[in-house]
Amino acid sequence: MIKWLLYILLALGGLVALVAIIGFTLPKGHRASKTVVYNAPRDVVFAALSDVGRYADWRSDVKKIEMLPDDNGRRMFREHGGNGVITFRIEESTVPSRMLIRIADRSLPFGGTWTHELKATASGGTELTTTEDGEVYNPIFRFMSRYFFSPTATIEAYQAALGKKLR
Repeated sequence: MIKWLLYILLALGGLVALVAIIGFTLPKGHRASKTVVYNAPRDVVFAALSDVGRYADWRSDVKKIEMLPDDNGRRMFREHGGNGVITFRIEESTVPSRMLIRIADRSLPFGGTWTHELKATASGGTELTTTEDGEVYNPIFRFMSRYFFSPTATIEAYQAALGKKLR
């Protein structure tokens, strides 16, 4: 019985080692992007994106937002939600066409930016492209994110929640 338990533990250890080795061979960085069109003017969409203090009102994955002191004139905020507690900094905000948000917490196993680019459509709506330039530092998480999770799932959920807010 102990012999079989040892074999099982060795097999599990070997599997974890294999996942880590594969994870080390994968690039840390990735890019994912999704575009959606809303039937709302660009200034209305941009106002919703840039009002980060109200994200918990329309995003089901966010329990609360803490507004933090600015960092050299750049707005800082902390999200409490489904992905834990994450601190963000708004690196760029060009009304009403572009906003870049960076994860400002270097202690996390991931990091990167989201860039929101807004274009007016001929019908008076807004085309929003959200691009994630992310990094996954832990090789096991890198393996999992590459082979088991959709690279655009978080963007799609965010854009769907924004669409519901804009109705």
